[in-house]
Amino acid sequence: MRRKKPSPLLSQLLIEDYAAEGKCIARQDGKVIFIEGVVPGDRVDVRITKSKKDWAEGVVVSFVSKAADRVAPFCDHFGVCGGCQWQMLPYTKQLQFKQQQVEQTLQRIGKVTLPTILPIAGATQTTQYRNKIEYTFGNKRYLLPSELGNETISNQSNVAGFHARGYFDKIVDIDTCHLQAAPSNEIRHFIKKMAVEKGWSFYDSRAHQGYLRNLQLRLCRSGELMVNLIVGEERPDQTNSLLQALQQRFPAITTLLYTVNQKWNDSIIDLEPVVFSGKGFVEEILYGADPAEKYRFKIGPQSFFQTNTAQAETLYRLTATAAALTGQETLYDLYCGTGSIGIFLSRKAGRIVGVEQVSAAIEDAKENARINQIHNASFYAGDVAAICNDTFFEKEGRPDVIITDPPRAGMHETLVDTLRAIAAPVIVYVSCNPATQARDLQRLDSDYQVTSVQPVDMFPHTHHIENIVQLRRR
Repeated sequence: MRRKKPSPLLSQLLIEDYAAEGKCIARQDGKVIFIEGVVPGDRVDVRITKSKKDWAEGVVVSFVSKAADRVAPFCDHFGVCGGCQWQMLPYTKQLQFKQQQVEQTLQRIGKVTLPTILPIAGATQTTQYRNKIEYTFGNKRYLLPSELGNETISNQSNVAGFHARGYFDKIVDIDTCHLQAAPSNEIRHFIKKMAVEKGWSFYDSRAHQGYLRNLQLRLCRSGELMVNLIVGEERPDQTNSLLQALQQRFPAITTLLYTVNQKWNDSIIDLEPVVFSGKGFVEEILYGADPAEKYRFKIGPQSFFQTNTAQAETLYRLTATAAALTGQETLYDLYCGTGSIGIFLSRKAGRIVGVEQVSAAIEDAKENARINQIHNASFYAGDVAAICNDTFFEKEGRPDVIITDPPRAGMHETLVDTLRAIAAPVIVYVSCNPATQARDLQRLDSDYQVTSVQPVDMFPHTHHIENIVQLRRR
C-alpha cells in the first residue's frame, strides 16, 4: 500500500492581510495562502491542506510570534466554540477589516464603479447584544485539545452549549456565554442540572434519540422573555415537571413553550410549538431617528427578526437614508419577512408594498402593521417575479423605490431581470453577504449605478457584515 504523502509544512509565514469570511492571507513564492484563526502581523508555521496553482489553504501548526494588535479574548470558550471568531482583535480593528472586506469584495467580484464607501456603522454594545440565542443539548462533549489522549477523560457526558466548530455531533459545554444578557446562562444551567439529577436523556445526534434537544431564548428590549424548550421525545410528565420548575425559578419568563422535534434536522419552522404559559409570543420595540417613532413587533418562536435590536435600528435608519423618501413614494419591500423594514419606513413613504415567499411571515407582517396602526401598507405572499406584473402594478402602483433584503445566497438571476424590467428609479440593496451582493450589482450594472455604500456591523466579534447599497437608474 502506498503511503499518503504528508502535507507540506511552511515555516515562519507572515500573515500579511485580512481576506474575507474570517480568513487571512500569507504569501510564499507568489502563491496566496488562506489561513483561519490568525490576524495580520502573526508569524506562523502552517500545514497546507489544499493547494492549487495560484492559491492554497492551510492550518496553523504553531505560532512563531503573535501580532502586537492582539488582545486577550474575554470568553473562556473562545477558539473552541464557533460563535465568535475575532475576540483576539480590538473592536476598532474588527471594524477596519470589515470595512476593507466590503470595499475589496465589491471591487473584486462586482467590478462596478463605486463611490467613496461610507465609514462602517459599528455597535455601541459589543457583548450581550443578541435578542435571540439557541443552545443545544447533547450526550457527547467536545474534548479540548489539552484533553485529547488522556484516557481518563471521556466525551460521553451530558452537556448544554453550542456545536463545536466543524462538528454536528459534539457540543462545547458552555459555562458563560457573553452573547445574551441574564438570565440566559442561568436558565440553561438550571435545565441541565435538573435533567442530570432526574436522569433524563440528552439528545444523541448520530442515533437521533434522546429527550433534551435544543433551547431557544428570546430576550427583548421590551422586557419580555420567551423560552422554547425543544425535546426529541414525547414525554409529557417530564416536560410538565421541567417547565413548572422553570417558571417557578424564573418569574421573568413571560412566555414559555415547548416543541417536540423528532425530525433528523433541528429546524422547527414546520413544527407546532405548544404554549405552556403566557401569550405564545413576545413583543420587541424599535425606535426611529425621531424618538416619537416607536414601532412594536410581534415575534413568535418561528418568526424571523433581526437578532441585534440596537443595530437593527441603525440598519433600518441607514436604509431609510438610502431610500431618500419624501413621503410621497410607493416603496416595494422585497424579501420583507415579517415586515420590519417596510413598517419602520412607513411614515416616510406614501405607500408600502411587501412581498415575501413565506406565507407565515406575511401573516406576521400584516399583524405587525395592525399593531402599529399602519394603514398605508399591503403584504403579499409569493414569488416576486410572478407577482410583480402589469396587473399587480395597476392595483398597487409601480414602485418609486425598491428595497431588497435577500438571504445570504443573494437574489436569483430571474429576480435581477425582474428588477431591471420594473425600472424603479431607486433600489436599496441590503445584504448580509457582500460577495453575493457584489455579483448581483454586476448583473444590475447595465441599468443601475451604485451611488452609495454603507457597511453596518450587526455582529461584533464575528466576521459577518451587513451592507447597504443605494442604486440609481442610469
